[in-house]
Amino acid sequence: MFHSKFSQNLKFNTQMKNIFKNSFALLIALLVFGCHKIEVPVNTQLTPDIFPQTAAQFVQASGPPYAALRGNFSLDYWFIQTLTTDEAILPARGGNWYDNRGYIDMHYHSWTKDHGATGSCWNWLSTVIGTTNQALSILETTIPESTTTKSQNLSELKMVRAFAYFMMMDLYGNVPIYDKYGDFTPKANSTRAEVFKFVESEIKAAIPNLSSDVNVATYGRFTKWGAYALLAKMYLNAEVYTGTAMNKECIDACDAVINSAKFGVESSANYLKMFYPDNGPQMKEFIFAIPYDPAATAMSGTNGFMYHSRYDVPRSMRTRYNLPFTPSAPRSTLPEFYAYFNDPNDIRNQQWLTGKQFLADGKTPLTVTTTKKGYDQFYTGADGNASVTYQVELTPEIKLRQDVTTFDLGNDEIAWNMGYRNIKFYPDATSTSRNQNNDIPVFRYSDIILMKAEATLRSGGSAQTATSLVNQVRSNRTTSAALTNVTLEDIYQERSREFTMETWHRNDMIRFGKYENSWGFKKDTDKNKRIFPIPTGALVLNPALKQNPGY
Repeated sequence: MFHSKFSQNLKFNTQMKNIFKNSFALLIALLVFGCHKIEVPVNTQLTPDIFPQTAAQFVQASGPPYAALRGNFSLDYWFIQTLTTDEAILPARGGNWYDNRGYIDMHYHSWTKDHGATGSCWNWLSTVIGTTNQALSILETTIPESTTTKSQNLSELKMVRAFAYFMMMDLYGNVPIYDKYGDFTPKANSTRAEVFKFVESEIKAAIPNLSSDVNVATYGRFTKWGAYALLAKMYLNAEVYTGTAMNKECIDACDAVINSAKFGVESSANYLKMFYPDNGPQMKEFIFAIPYDPAATAMSGTNGFMYHSRYDVPRSMRTRYNLPFTPSAPRSTLPEFYAYFNDPNDIRNQQWLTGKQFLADGKTPLTVTTTKKGYDQFYTGADGNASVTYQVELTPEIKLRQDVTTFDLGNDEIAWNMGYRNIKFYPDATSTSRNQNNDIPVFRYSDIILMKAEATLRSGGSAQTATSLVNQVRSNRTTSAALTNVTLEDIYQERSREFTMETWHRNDMIRFGKYENSWGFKKDTDKNKRIFPIPTGALVLNPALKQNPGY
């Protein structure tokens, strides 16, 4: 039986937090990915005479790549994967959250090569790749050949790099491949198909060496099953990445995870708990997760923040969740996306805040006292300063009441209550800052099941098999009747409900041909927007790079 994360002294995020305090810590000089000339000395305390000899010591010494991976995953990467879809929108309110058009451009698909999140994600993933390359260059020579876990240890780090390249390929398409530390050659972009082949080969080479264990010691680290999950995700999207469908290969990768019998679909009673602040290795769906801990040290050049409550909980509901800070709550969903949550018997509805709000007892109305103009800034009566108390009610529509150009809803109570809010990553009242303890699942077992169902239909396989797989997930989410004949559209909607706010919706929209549709205020239909531009900074550092089409 697993203990709460707060008592797990072996939990991986704690190991990463301590990595920089350990006498074996790597003193990483970060290699900036795509640079054509940087003099970066290899500074390290790791020498053969002091190198750790045990598997546990190696985990500590190889922590920096994982610390780098945690970096911006739940902030910049979350923004660029989510706010560019119909899943979420972050408008300004009275000038707040305008942020130099950062969120407007993501919604309208009007970003440029100078867009902030485009640059920060490139730099973050470059840091992951550079940090891993350096760690591998050191550890390949300093781990004694007699160490029985050497192949496993190195393959695990190569999986971190493979995952980073997968994200680079997914976001930017054509990127240069650097797999050796100290290589400062200005390399041109490899094609997306070439990057795909590189990542595929790295994963396949790693799988035989990776651990097949699923326990506290392997939590937050790449195992054999995390590698198969990444392969399945690549193969499901292979037609997007390479022009050639690989659905049979996707099914085979999914079957490897399924046949391991090491995972299962969480029950309806546990669905919401998978995303609580005390989630962790006890969740039987988690194949690979990124641990978060407000006390953990962030890798230099990254932020390490897990800020969902800050962005999602209405500021009026601070007391409802007993938060030690006042949330900003600028982020909500769109009516088009919320329409998928149309089954009143589905547990996944409970991840949303909608309509009239109450205190923690569920009975006492949550009220706010303000003035008539504070409630509605466009109120024209002479008694605008008169006091008014109202029950907080979240409304579904997003209306640019103050200014369309600046994407502004207004700076009153009506504006701040616009949009249904998602609290899947449940507010963490234990943290003394805005940073949360909730770990982020990257690959879950229900994703394996739904990917297999989709690949089965796309490859002309049995509709009965696909229907059975989808119902395997649904039977643990709703008491409504099982589906009888699943279509691809059914799977798309099921994925929208199941993986809300887990960074996969952009990926799904592109694969299903929906990314060029209109939603909210967005009308752009340019297919070039399926990948982001290479940032200006990267182009300056590496003149061999060529900009992506359409930018």
